[in-house]
Amino acid sequence: MDTVTVVLKFGGSSVADNIKLNFVAEKIKEFYNNKQRVVAVVSAQGKTTDNLIKEASTLSNMPNEREMDVLLSTGEQMSMAKLSILLNRDNIPAISLTGWQAGIITNNTNQDAVIEYIDTTRIEKELDKGKVVIVAGFQGINEEGDITTLGRGGSDTTAVAIAAKIKANHCYIYSDVDGVYTTDPNQVTIARKIDSLSYKEMLDISDEGAKVLHNRCVEVGEKFGVPIIAKSTFKEGNGTEINDKPIEGTVIKNIVKNDKLIYVHGIAVDYSAQIFNNIYNKFVETEIGVKNLINNSENYLDISFTIAKDKFSKFANLLETELPDLECTYRDITRISIIGNGIMSNNSVLKKIMKILDEEKKEVLSIEVTESKISIMFKEIISNDILQKLHEILIK
Repeated sequence: MDTVTVVLKFGGSSVADNIKLNFVAEKIKEFYNNKQRVVAVVSAQGKTTDNLIKEASTLSNMPNEREMDVLLSTGEQMSMAKLSILLNRDNIPAISLTGWQAGIITNNTNQDAVIEYIDTTRIEKELDKGKVVIVAGFQGINEEGDITTLGRGGSDTTAVAIAAKIKANHCYIYSDVDGVYTTDPNQVTIARKIDSLSYKEMLDISDEGAKVLHNRCVEVGEKFGVPIIAKSTFKEGNGTEINDKPIEGTVIKNIVKNDKLIYVHGIAVDYSAQIFNNIYNKFVETEIGVKNLINNSENYLDISFTIAKDKFSKFANLLETELPDLECTYRDITRISIIGNGIMSNNSVLKKIMKILDEEKKEVLSIEVTESKISIMFKEIISNDILQKLHEILIK
C-alpha cells in the first residue's frame, strides 16, 4: 500500500491563540496516527501581521519593503515553533522550518514575491525520519539571500506549491469557514456552501477579491493538478473540493461583491504612445495591480483604471516620485462579479442581471463579459441588497 502524503494549511484564525493551536495539533495527530506523512503550513496568529504593519507605520510612512519582509516573516515563525513545541510535547515528532529552510526560492519582489522553485530535500529528509514538518507560510528567500514574502494570503500558495513539488495526495486549506460559499455568508444570509468548483471558477472567485483562497495557489493547483480541499478547522464536514472537473452547461456558482476598490481617472496634457507605455510600465514595475486600464482620448492622456485600496499608498508614492504630471481623481466603487462555467453563451443570465440593475436604478461604469464571468463596476459603493436579489434570481 502506497504511503499517503498530505499538506495541511492552517490560516491565522485557526492558530489565533494557544487554545486553537492545541486544536490544530490534535487535527494533525489524526493524520499522523493514520500513518500519513504530514506537512503543515501555518500563517501568523490572528491579527499578528496587521499589528506588525501598524507598528512599522508608526516608524515610517513608507517603510523599506525589504525590511518589511524581514519583519512580517516573524509572525509565521512564531506559529510554526509553537505548534512544533505542542506536537513534540505529545510525543509526535515534529520539526519547524522557515520558508528558506524549507527550500522556497522566490523572485526579488518584496511584499508580493513569486515562488520560482522549491528544493524539497530538507522536507523529504525530515518526512523520511517520520516527522511532521511544519513550514512557515507566506515567505521564502531570493537569489540575494534576502527574506521575501508572498503577499496577503500567500500561505495558501506555499501549501499548494509544496504539495505539487512533493506530489502530495491532497492539500487541505483549513480556516474558520467550512468551504466556499455561493457568496459571502456575512453579506447574504441565504448563501450556501458549494461542494466542488473547477480551478477556473475558483480562480475567478479569488481574482475578484473573495478572501477564500489566494489566487496564485489556485493557479499552482491547476498547473500541477493538485486537489485542493477548503475546510473548517473547527467544524466537521467535507468542505469544498477544487479540481479540474467543470460542470457542463451554465451553472452560476458564485457572486462576489468587492467594495475595496478605487476607481482612478488620470489626465495629462502631453500625450504620445511612448508616454502611455511609460506610465503603464511604471505600473507593472511597481506591481501596483492596475486593472481595467483604458485610454479615453486620442488627443491627450485621459486614462481610467482600478486598483485595490491596499495598494493605494504605493500608487500615491509612485505619482509623487515618478509621475508628477499625471493629475488624478479618485472614487470608491463596488464591483460585482457573477461567476459560472459557460456564462458567456447564455444570454438569459445577462438579461436577468440587466433587469435587476434597471429596477435598482444603479449607475454602472462598465460591464465586462468573459467565458465564465460577468463583472459590473458601479459608480459608487452600493449596499448588499442588490447582492441578495442577484443571488435569489441567479443561483438555484
